[in-house]
Amino acid sequence: MNTLIRRLLPADALAGQPSRASLKKLGQWPWHALTAFLLLALAYGLWYSTSLISYEWRWNRVPQYFAYQAEDAQHAGDFGRVEDIAVRGATSQVVLVSETGSRQVLEVAGDSLKLAKGDEVAEGDVVGVTRHWKLGPLFWGLWTTLWISVVSGALGLVIGLFTGLCRLSNNPTLRDLSTVYVELVRGTPLLVQIFIFYFFIGTVLNLSREFAGVAALALFTGAYVGEIVRAGVQSVARGQNEAARSLGLTGAQSMRHVILPQAFKRVLPPLAGQFISLVKDTSLVSVIAITELTKSGREAITTSFSTFEIWFCIAALYLVINLPLSQIASRLERRLAQSD
Repeated sequence: MNTLIRRLLPADALAGQPSRASLKKLGQWPWHALTAFLLLALAYGLWYSTSLISYEWRWNRVPQYFAYQAEDAQHAGDFGRVEDIAVRGATSQVVLVSETGSRQVLEVAGDSLKLAKGDEVAEGDVVGVTRHWKLGPLFWGLWTTLWISVVSGALGLVIGLFTGLCRLSNNPTLRDLSTVYVELVRGTPLLVQIFIFYFFIGTVLNLSREFAGVAALALFTGAYVGEIVRAGVQSVARGQNEAARSLGLTGAQSMRHVILPQAFKRVLPPLAGQFISLVKDTSLVSVIAITELTKSGREAITTSFSTFEIWFCIAALYLVINLPLSQIASRLERRLAQSD
């Protein structure tokens, strides 16, 4: 009947009718409006809470903890006098002549110049300063968080893959040892494991705090990844392995070419969630004096007294790291689903 109507009605009449998808989107706008209202209410609640404690927002103090202009003082090398000062834009070139006749040329920022032509100087006197951009503690804390996450995540993935396969092995020793490792790591807090690695194993083997932190995070992640891999492999139908073996593949070839690719599609969401948790867990290595993002934020708060601003920036930086990870995992999951 619908086909007959489309044939009888002119194309202009049909073109003016809204599609089912557009009607569905049109019906969802109240829910989007409700979402926006709730977010605005949350923002207002935050603002109202800070107003009750008379908190003064100082966002202008935050950028210097990402990048700032450092000043290096330029000193006179000997007793003498200022022979000449040449202004070159924003800088000034100062020529000093010592009592022995030697000359010293210094280039300083023009607004920092403390001497005039003909003034006498003593050894160590500050002539002026030079300015250059320097990266702040929050930037270096973000960099430390990133490289610790990448290294420990890569090691944890390798350890987890090996552990998951050992959990499925027919060898009782491999199966028992991997089970003990998984249960031991998952049954104790990560903070305690970091302390053990740094104060016990690190002291005995003379390991650096960075090595101890990365090792603790990698082993912690590896235990969870191992369980994810084991569950993914067991979720693949047993007939897949039997079919591969019937085609002449060995057990290792069947696992590598048939079972693991199918298991990877199924474990991708929990793997992405585990690596996102790993990025946040890196904040715990600050207890062994590794200056990652959270520790850098605490140090910035002690000098800026901008508690809320710094913590909001740190939360936003963690979000900036984790959102692309979740988006990449979702896109990869959709692409792999199309290949089924």
